[in-house]
Amino acid sequence: MEDQNIEWKENWKDEYIKWICGFANAVGGIIYIGKDDHGKVVGLDNAKKLLEDIPNKTRNLLGIIVDVNLHYEKSKQYLEILVEEQPFPVNYRGQYHYRSGSTKQVLKGFALDKFLLKKQGKRWDGVPIPKVCINDLDKETIKFFRKKASKSERLDENVLNDSTEILIENLNLLENDYLKRAAILLFHANPEKFISGAFIKIGYFQTDSLLVFQDEIHGNLFSQVEKTIDLLFTKYIKALITYEGLQRIETYEYPKDAIREALLNAVSHKDYSCGIPIQISVYSDKIMFWNEGELPDNWTTKNLVIKHASKPYNPQIANTFFRSGYIESWGRGTLKIIESCLDSNLPKPVFSYKSPDFWVTFQKNIYHEMYLRELDLNKRQIAALLFWKNEKEMLSSNYAEKFSISDRTALRDLKEMVAKNLLLKVGDKKNAKYIYLNNTNNS
Repeated sequence: MEDQNIEWKENWKDEYIKWICGFANAVGGIIYIGKDDHGKVVGLDNAKKLLEDIPNKTRNLLGIIVDVNLHYEKSKQYLEILVEEQPFPVNYRGQYHYRSGSTKQVLKGFALDKFLLKKQGKRWDGVPIPKVCINDLDKETIKFFRKKASKSERLDENVLNDSTEILIENLNLLENDYLKRAAILLFHANPEKFISGAFIKIGYFQTDSLLVFQDEIHGNLFSQVEKTIDLLFTKYIKALITYEGLQRIETYEYPKDAIREALLNAVSHKDYSCGIPIQISVYSDKIMFWNEGELPDNWTTKNLVIKHASKPYNPQIANTFFRSGYIESWGRGTLKIIESCLDSNLPKPVFSYKSPDFWVTFQKNIYHEMYLRELDLNKRQIAALLFWKNEKEMLSSNYAEKFSISDRTALRDLKEMVAKNLLLKVGDKKNAKYIYLNNTNNS
């Protein structure tokens, strides 16, 4: 089966040197010459000549060596070209080809910049920026960092008490007297002057297409994190108010620790070369965090829900956040998010990734009186949803009996709750069960 590491071609064309280039710049691969699109051997008439031509042309045009092997199947000849991943960038006549998925693309712009940096063992946030000096950094943010780092005890006190230049140098944010991009994002008052899209957008949505209100948070990353958390929990996320004697207690719809961790992950792992802000979409029943980024090679979202190594996309930013006590360095962020949600009797958050889009979705415990009152339900419906939520299902006969109403009225109430995405009907007529949609981990 043809996949991201295998390509089938019926005949050889010199333009396939581009495919060899693409494999060499990615993770390597195999090209079969003499097979059709289904992998069936169709044979070659000039296989022996190509055994010599392909390695020579590849060496001359790409500067790399490939293995070309001759195979037989039922007297039909075909070739196998083995391409290894190269530790350096490979170009074909000035163009950098790259195998991505089952397609080949020519790298340009930011994609080419990232590729070349990666081959050099560098990251985007570690690139120096000229014409910005340490005196341009925001003094209040530096002071804020010193205070946080002192409390976290993750940076030597002598460094914290020394000059700003020594501090920045010890955070590895300087290269040849130039500030790195990470330093601009973390400590400059206006990083967008140098890096477009380096801000956060929050929107409250009634539906996916109906935006009710929105905010933008600008400034350096420390400022963005603090302002965003404050705005989320004063304007966008509601709190249930209760009292124990004279003491007022606020219980938020989502655990603050989990929301903060998700925000820090988005800020730390965002691909800032994209020029697009982090986006937080708030709905009546969920919150969705989005940022453009990439998971480590060979990772899927399954790696995020089990113990895993820390592999930050922006290591310079992550290191500074770690020193300030904002994040851990053991890859525990996503596990802490999950644990915090479970401790608050909320469903596990959903992590989804389809390059370059990364999402974290928090689902509210919708079987909560404060939320149910907003849905224009009658008192019976609210009482029933709260009464049976531990059983996680209800029957129409039990519903009718509990509220001393007719079967017809019970079915009408239940039908309305199904329409409002509160229950799922399983089965037909009187034997139907009405299942709680969000029953996992709800209390």
